Amino acid sequence: MSMTSMPTPPAADQPTPPEADALAPSAAAPAPSDTVADTPVAAAPEAPAAPVAAAPAMSAAECAEQLKQRFPALFAGAPKPLKLRVQADIQARAPGVFTKAVLSAFLRRHTGGTGYLIALSRASHRLDLDGQPTDPVSDEHRQAALDELARRRAITQARRAEEDQARRDRAHLLRDFEKTTLTEANFCALKGLTPEQLQATLAQARQEAAEAPPREMRHEGRGPRPDSRGPREGRRDGDRPPFRTDRAAKGAGGPRNRGNNGPKAGGPR
Repeated sequence: MSMTSMPTPPAADQPTPPEADALAPSAAAPAPSDTVADTPVAAAPEAPAAPVAAAPAMSAAECAEQLKQRFPALFAGAPKPLKLRVQADIQARAPGVFTKAVLSAFLRRHTGGTGYLIALSRASHRLDLDGQPTDPVSDEHRQAALDELARRRAITQARRAEEDQARRDRAHLLRDFEKTTLTEANFCALKGLTPEQLQATLAQARQEAAEAPPREMRHEGRGPRPDSRGPREGRRDGDRPPFRTDRAAKGAGGPRNRGNNGPKAGGPR
């Protein structure tokens, strides 16, 4: 018996995953063309206000000169402790003159200078753009400045010591070379130098010896040697021993009376 194919019933509606609902467009949504036609045209946004003219590019030296001219009470003369967040004050008082990058670079270099650190370690207050005291210098900032100054001083002293020792070594090498009886090749082998290094070192040593002042000139700056004994003073009248009246009475100090012991007649006159 042949089986008559039965029509396939419509599939039951399957639940749509939430991800598909989120991605698939809604069937009830109007066509894009209808949306554009039915939606009123939004008003064009108002043009923004004209921005402040960009600051011209300037070097660090030009930035420093501009700050001296505009704020001499703070930036002219010796370094002074700057008010905290002074960069914002500068931008407010001189809009469009300094770029943020140029001003930041200048202030970073300015506040890291040795002169500024010395001023910060000695001052009691920071100053604003008009030179008026504002924030007190905190103990933390003052100590940080002192620590940095001590670190730099130690580095400078160590470098000077190395330079002085290197100069003495070159002077010794020059004296040894002038006194040696060895050939240049043997002298280089003895000192562990190449001929090029030897000649360069000798040339530098000769130049340093010519620049050094003579020994007698080195001591001219010294003052006269102090005499611990001090200047001699003559004896004052009050220091003289008292006059002895008994000797004056006896005539001990006066001329002797020769009496009859004078020169004889006929004798030599």
